[in-house]
Amino acid sequence: MARKVLLVDDEKDILTIMGKRIKDWGYDLIKASSGGEAIEALKSQNPDIVVLDYVMPTMDGLNTLKEMRKFNKTVPVIMFTAYPDGRSIAGAEKLDIFAYIPKVSAFATAETSLKTAIQMAEKNLK
Repeated sequence: MARKVLLVDDEKDILTIMGKRIKDWGYDLIKASSGGEAIEALKSQNPDIVVLDYVMPTMDGLNTLKEMRKFNKTVPVIMFTAYPDGRSIAGAEKLDIFAYIPKVSAFATAETSLKTAIQMAEKNLK
């Protein structure tokens, strides 16, 4: 039986890309695009692991985690963020996170690589 992973992120592209990876790794995927959806999914679908974005509108990852811990103190939570500075994790360690992982911007890297390749191709044509 595959383990269930709850992936929480307000960015649709992240949910799609990371969701595909998680499924490819053999886990069952539960997606939520907000803190409120994440709390409901945790209550109703009982995931084995939560991958939680730190920066989200309305209810950020830290407040979502605080609410989750009120009724589930043991589910492992991986905090996921595009802003890996020390301020970001302030308070999260008190809520028993399993890991804190910075997001890697695949889109920015791909865009930069494409622009560089195009510039090189244009130089070669001259």
